[in-house]
Amino acid sequence: MRAKVWGCRGSLAAPGPETVRYGGNTSCVEVRLADDRLIVIDAGTGIRNFGVSLGKNRPDRIDVLLTHLHMDHIEGIGFFTPIWDPTSEIHFWGPPSPTKSLREGIARYFSPPLFPVHLDDIPSNLQFHDVPETEWELGAAVIRAEPVNHPGPTVGYRIQEGGKVLTYISDHEPSLGIDLLTAEPDLISGYSLAYGADVMFHDAQYTEDEYTPRVGWGHSSIAHTVNFGLITKVRRLFMFHHDPLHTDAKLEAMLVRAEELWGDEQNGLALSFEGMEIEVS
Repeated sequence: MRAKVWGCRGSLAAPGPETVRYGGNTSCVEVRLADDRLIVIDAGTGIRNFGVSLGKNRPDRIDVLLTHLHMDHIEGIGFFTPIWDPTSEIHFWGPPSPTKSLREGIARYFSPPLFPVHLDDIPSNLQFHDVPETEWELGAAVIRAEPVNHPGPTVGYRIQEGGKVLTYISDHEPSLGIDLLTAEPDLISGYSLAYGADVMFHDAQYTEDEYTPRVGWGHSSIAHTVNFGLITKVRRLFMFHHDPLHTDAKLEAMLVRAEELWGDEQNGLALSFEGMEIEVS
């Protein structure tokens, strides 16, 4: 299993000279299974460049796992070139909502004044699925989705293939109302998704000072990100969902602080950046 980051910025795309090293596109990660089956996690602005990269050699079926329907995670769908190809079959998976179907939620974006083309007018074969409450299979991979702490219906994903595990929890506040270092595992949001993962992409939006006035916004401080990674015993932790106001220099300063907290295993900790390719092994 291999992963490639096409967007790792959070909340709002932030292109420019001060973000060129880690990238300004919002969340999108490509996952390729051993048989080259394609899974895409989130559809922020990064999915545009990913779609272009596929060219005409795109697979017959693409599965897109959406964590939630905030704009920074779906705003690239309309610019994902396969959806405009009548021969494409694209399956969207996302968190169930008590008020509307996944299709209805995405259709709110695909309608004026937000978008000029209605969802019903998209020429490709689009299929929409609420994520199951139990594991399901996509090719050789076993997928599990669970709700995590973030405003609105939001899930994280655990993808397992051949004994290797990739966890993706892009928007997450595991510390809300608890002390991560003393809480029982059953009380920690996302714990079972992350436990023992070989690779985890995790929200690392704020410094510790920035987090204090933003409690309840659904994102993590550096300390919470690192502590969550340590208590769940992940092998490699990739800081993700970078704040749009954080420059490359700011992110690197945050990494220094994260390394202090991570301890001796610093080779298992890194900042996500656009173009990063990871072998899940």
